Amino acid sequence: MKGRRVVVTGMGIICPIGNSVEESWESAKNGKSGITHISQWDASNIGVKIGGEIKNFDPVEYFGKREIRRMDRTTQLAMYASKQALDSSGLVVTDENRYDVGCIVGCGIGGIHSISEGVLAFAERGQRGVSPLLVPIMLPDSPAGRVSIEWGLRGPNMAISTACATGNNAIGEAAAMIARGAADVMLAGSTEAGLMDLAVASFDNMGAISRRNDDPATASRPFDKDRDGFVVAEGSAMLVLEELEHALARGATILAELVGYAATADAFHVTAPLENGEGAVMAMKRALKDANLTIDDIDYLNAHGTSTPLNDASETRALKTVFGERAYDLAISSTKSVTGHLMGAAGAVEAVLSVKSLLENFVPPTINQFTPDPGCDLNYTPNVGKAHQIDYVMSNSFGFGGHNAVLIFGRYNGNGKV
Repeated sequence: MKGRRVVVTGMGIICPIGNSVEESWESAKNGKSGITHISQWDASNIGVKIGGEIKNFDPVEYFGKREIRRMDRTTQLAMYASKQALDSSGLVVTDENRYDVGCIVGCGIGGIHSISEGVLAFAERGQRGVSPLLVPIMLPDSPAGRVSIEWGLRGPNMAISTACATGNNAIGEAAAMIARGAADVMLAGSTEAGLMDLAVASFDNMGAISRRNDDPATASRPFDKDRDGFVVAEGSAMLVLEELEHALARGATILAELVGYAATADAFHVTAPLENGEGAVMAMKRALKDANLTIDDIDYLNAHGTSTPLNDASETRALKTVFGERAYDLAISSTKSVTGHLMGAAGAVEAVLSVKSLLENFVPPTINQFTPDPGCDLNYTPNVGKAHQIDYVMSNSFGFGGHNAVLIFGRYNGNGKV
């Protein structure tokens, strides 16, 4: 990236395959699906009855009964992941540095649980049934605001909402702030709690999600010929991004360097990508340029890979355009095959898994690769992960509305380019 160098010094995550970085990574690495039958609410009147639920998480245990009434689930998940990330970074926020530490926490849908509950309460009991805190609870910037308040972060604070590209945009824009000197440290990531009846019903009516209710674990099958849609999931992930010299001065453990970021728009359709993947192509090319890298430098690509017919075919074409013949040799996988699609939180979750792949020189698999698709004929690391030297990893995120956002992480060696 141009300007000051930006490194990753902490990470946190809660998602369908784990409530910590290590648990989530082990599940991704071993191809352990987090997709199950929905148990958090009664799905009997919904056509789709499967999703990527978070397991073994009781918000009352972490926040108390009083506080959870003041936070939508999307904020609760962001708070949980942010604590992990800050704890793992070893960063201490004090009166002396708090104006140099900020946060960008994005979400795609926002406080949809609270909105739905508020509407029902108003319909049943009128004005007195509506919480006076409904508006601040449901706002898309509520997670960012609560995270900032909780940890006393008084630097730049904002929310980004670009549908399924949100996580990458939040991380990329936070890094850009550090690079230009607007902050020394940024807590950056995204959160989503859209696994609820209203959202699932809408996606199902759209024909966008899988109906494999009889076999949840195999429902998310990116790039497979018989894919029939994505699987709605929930979760959050956060990264602590830090200016390199600041991190070195405090003796922080540097996990990776964020070397490239770019964003483009398809300007085409509210839900469908450009068939030729042109917007995605330009985002990948510009991220490579930002990182001062070539296609030969990328060792692993964490694909957007949603498991929808349109996206997977479009992304495959885009990869062939960017990487040429090398696309066939490039190690690619979609971790959405195990997590499902976390929508606004997807990019941040995949950023964490991308950094772990780099640290461990391991490509997690795309599970549920049963039937080859002639239109998706690249090396998606089918069903079993593999050890692989990784110095640079590219992570793609594309969202409804035509948003494209690409991150590139590099192995930190103290001297810039590996």
